[in-house]
Amino acid sequence: MDHRRLSKRPGFLGLAVLMLILAGCSSTKLAYRYADWGVVWWVEDYVDLTGEQKATLNRDLDTLRQWHCSAELPRYTLWLDELEADLALGTPDVDTIHYHRQQLTAFIPDLLDRAVPVAVNLLKTLSDDQVQELARNMARDQRELEDEMLAGTEQETARARAERTSERLEHWLGSLNSQQQALVEAWSADRGRQTEIWLQGRENWQKALLATLENRNQPGFSANIRELVVNSEAARGPEYQAMLDESQQAMAELMHNLLQAGSSRHQEHLLAKAGELNGDFTTLTCS
Repeated sequence: MDHRRLSKRPGFLGLAVLMLILAGCSSTKLAYRYADWGVVWWVEDYVDLTGEQKATLNRDLDTLRQWHCSAELPRYTLWLDELEADLALGTPDVDTIHYHRQQLTAFIPDLLDRAVPVAVNLLKTLSDDQVQELARNMARDQRELEDEMLAGTEQETARARAERTSERLEHWLGSLNSQQQALVEAWSADRGRQTEIWLQGRENWQKALLATLENRNQPGFSANIRELVVNSEAARGPEYQAMLDESQQAMAELMHNLLQAGSSRHQEHLLAKAGELNGDFTTLTCS
C-alpha cells in the first residue's frame, strides 16, 4: 500500500499517522503496515483485479467500514478525550506516552480479526497470472524503496531519516526549534540499521505471503493468512521484532524530550491536532 494514497482510504486510517508518534514507528509506511490488514488494499494497487473481484472486495470493505465506524470510532473518541486531557496537564512523562501507545495498539487486534476474512476472500480468488503480477510488482516496489532509503553512506541515510522524521513531527508539533532538531538528529543517528532491518522484514513478509499463495486452494489457507496478518512480526524475523521493540521505547523517549525542549506553542499545537483528529472521528457518519 502506497502511503501517498492513504488520503483516499476510509477516515479511520488517519489514526495510523498518529501511530508514528505514539507507537514508535519509524516511517509513515511502517505506521500503516503495523496493521497488515492493509494487504486487501495494496494487493489491489499491485494487481489488475477482475470486475467480479473488485465488486466482492468493495462489498467486503464496506461491511468492514460499517463495523469499524459504528463499533470502533466511539472507542477512539474516548481514548482521544483522555489523551487531550493528559496533554492539557502539561508535558506527559514517558510512562504516560507508553500508556497511550498501549491504548492505541489495543485497537488493532479486533480490526485484524475482522479484516482477515476480507483478505482471504480476495487472495483465494487470484489466478496464477495475478500472483505472478503481484510478485513482480512487490519486487519492483522493494527495489525502489531500497534505492530511495538506503542510498548513500550510513551518515547520509541517518540524515535523510532525520529529515523525514522532522517533517512528520512538525505536522503534530509545529516547527521545531534548534534543540528539538538536534534531538531528532541524535535519535536518527542512534537508529543504526533500522531502515535496513525494516526493509528486510518487509521483504521477508512478502515472500511468506507469496509462499502461502501457492497453496491458496488448499485446506489451511485461511489459517495461514490469519497468521501472516495477525502475527506479521513473526514472518518479518527476530531482528525486525527486536528493532520494533527498541524503536517504540526510543520514540516514546524522543517525544517526551521534544516536548520538554519545546515551548507552550508545541504543546498547544499537539493538543490542537489531537482535538482536530478527535473532531474528525466524532463527525464521521456510518452511512
